[in-house]
Amino acid sequence: MAAAGTVPALSGLAKRLVQDGIIDEEVAHTSLEESAQQKIPFVTLLVQKKLADSNRIAMSASDEFGVPLFDLAAMDNEAQPQEIIKDALIRQHHILPLFHRGNRLYIAVSDPTNLQALDEIKFHTGINTESILAEEDKLAAAIEHYLDQQDDTLDDLGDTDLDDLDIEGGDEKEDEQDDKGVDEAPIVRFVNKILLDAIKMGASDIHFEPYEKTYRIRFRADGILQEVARPPINLSARLAARLKVMSRMDISERRIPQDGRIKLKISKTRAIDFRVNTLPTLFGEKIVLRILDPDSAKLGIDKLGYEEEQKKLFMDALGQPQGMILVTGPTGSGKTVSLYTGLNILNTPQTNISTAEDPVEINLEGINQVHVNHKVGLDFSTALRSFLRQDPDVVMVGEIRDKETGEIAIKAAQTGHLVLSTLHTNSAPETLTRLRNMGIPSFNIATSVTLIIAQRLARRLCPHCKKVLDIPKEALLEAGYKEEQIPELSLYGPVGCSKCNEGYKGRVGIYEVMKITETIGRIIMEEGNSIQIGEQALAEGFPNLRISGLKKAADGVTSLEEVNRVTSGH
Repeated sequence: MAAAGTVPALSGLAKRLVQDGIIDEEVAHTSLEESAQQKIPFVTLLVQKKLADSNRIAMSASDEFGVPLFDLAAMDNEAQPQEIIKDALIRQHHILPLFHRGNRLYIAVSDPTNLQALDEIKFHTGINTESILAEEDKLAAAIEHYLDQQDDTLDDLGDTDLDDLDIEGGDEKEDEQDDKGVDEAPIVRFVNKILLDAIKMGASDIHFEPYEKTYRIRFRADGILQEVARPPINLSARLAARLKVMSRMDISERRIPQDGRIKLKISKTRAIDFRVNTLPTLFGEKIVLRILDPDSAKLGIDKLGYEEEQKKLFMDALGQPQGMILVTGPTGSGKTVSLYTGLNILNTPQTNISTAEDPVEINLEGINQVHVNHKVGLDFSTALRSFLRQDPDVVMVGEIRDKETGEIAIKAAQTGHLVLSTLHTNSAPETLTRLRNMGIPSFNIATSVTLIIAQRLARRLCPHCKKVLDIPKEALLEAGYKEEQIPELSLYGPVGCSKCNEGYKGRVGIYEVMKITETIGRIIMEEGNSIQIGEQALAEGFPNLRISGLKKAADGVTSLEEVNRVTSGH
C-alpha cells in the first residue's frame, strides 16, 4: 500500500505507454484515476480525449503483452457470432465478439490487461475466451455498428403502433426469471404482431423455425402451410425466449421439449388460447403454437358442412340416452370441433358431462374437463373409471388408444351413458375393425357403437372469384362421377383475389356418417372386414368420404383438386 501523499507506481499498459513516450507520467496517473471514476476503459478515455494515438497504443500493447493485433477493417461481419454475448456486457467491457470456433470465443479488445472482462464473458457464455487486440478508435466504431445493426433489425420488424396486449401464461408455475433479452420492446411488438396476424388470417398453427443461416415463420391457414416472415437468424434465441416467457416455460432449459399455454385477450369479450410446444433442433428451438379459438366450438352444426341426411343421423345419435359416437380422421381433420359441437348441443343444466382430454384444447362452461397427465398416472382409462363414479350422463374421451380404455368406454355405453370419442383411422368401416384388432369382442362393438363419423377438412372456394372449369368427360368419369351426372355438372376452380387466400377462404368438412344398423352389426359379429362393412354401408345409403367430397365439388363448395387432396385412397 502506497504511503499517504505518494503516487502509486504505474504498472501494466500505462507503464509501457509512458516508457514508449506515448503519454507522460502525469497524464497516465490522471487518466487512470478519471477512467476509474467514469467507469470507462483507460484506453478508451485516452483516445476519446485525444491524449494518445490509437494506432501507437495498439502497437505498444501488442509488443508488451504478446497479443496479436487485428485489423477490424478486414473482418467478415457475417461470420461474427450473434446472440452469444449480451449487449450490456459488450458495452460495459468495450469488447466485440469476432469468431466462435468450437469451444473457443475470440473477442476484440483495446486493452489486453482487462482480464476481468474475459473472466466475466467466460462465466456468462460458458465458453473459453481469448482476446485479440484492436485499435481503440476502430473497435469503438465496430462495436457501435454491431449493436446498431441489431437494433435496426428489431425496429424494422416491430410495429410501432401495435397496442399492448393482455397476455397470461398457462397452468405452469410462474417463475420469476430475469432475462433482459426477452422483454425488449421490439421483440415483444413483433411477437404480438405475428400472433394477431395469425388470428386475423384464421390460421390454426404458427411455426417458428430456426435453420443454420435462416429463420422462418409459417402459418397453417386453411390446412396449408405458408411462409409469412423471415426474421434475421440472430433473433432466434430472443424470439424463443419471449415465447417461452409468455407460456410460462423454463427459458434456461433448451435441451428437452416443453409444453405451455398462452391466453391472449384481444378485447374485453374475446380471448384466444395458444397451446405451445418447443422442440430442440440442430440450430435452435422450433416452437409451434396451436391456436385454440373458443368460438370454433360454438359454430353450430349447420356451419360444419354436414349434408342434411348426415346431420339428421348425428342429431339422432346425440339424442339417444346411451351408446357410443366415434369420430375418426387424421390429425387436423376437425375431430375436436365435431366433438365440441356435439357437447355444446348436449350441454344443458339437466345433463352431467365429463371429458378426459390430452390436452384440454378449449374450455367449455358447464362441462367438467379433465386434463390427462401420464406423469402422475392420470390416463384416459383412469379418468374414465372415475367418471363412472361421478353420476355422468355424457362422457367424452379424447382418444381410444388401447384395449383398456376401449373396454371401459364400451361398458359405459352399454350401461346407460352416452360416450363420445375419437380414433385415428382412415374411414368409418376401418374404425370397427380397429376396435376389434385392439382385442375388443365383436359382440360388444356391435351392441355399443351407434354412429361413426369419418371426416376431412377441404378448403372452401372463394365465392367472389371462383371460376367454372372445363374438365373432359373422361376425367370426370375417372374421378368417380356417374355418366348421368355429367351433363348437369359444373365444377369450379380457384382464382385468387383480395378477399381470399389463393382462391380459397375457410374450410368445410367432408363426412362419412355411418349408422350401425342391424345388418352392419351382423357383419361385425360375423368378423366381417372393413371392405364388407363399407359395401353394406353404401348399399344402405351412407355415402363414403369420396362420394361426399365429389358432391361438395359438384355443389361448387370446393374444387375437385381439393377433394382429390383430402380423400385420395377413398
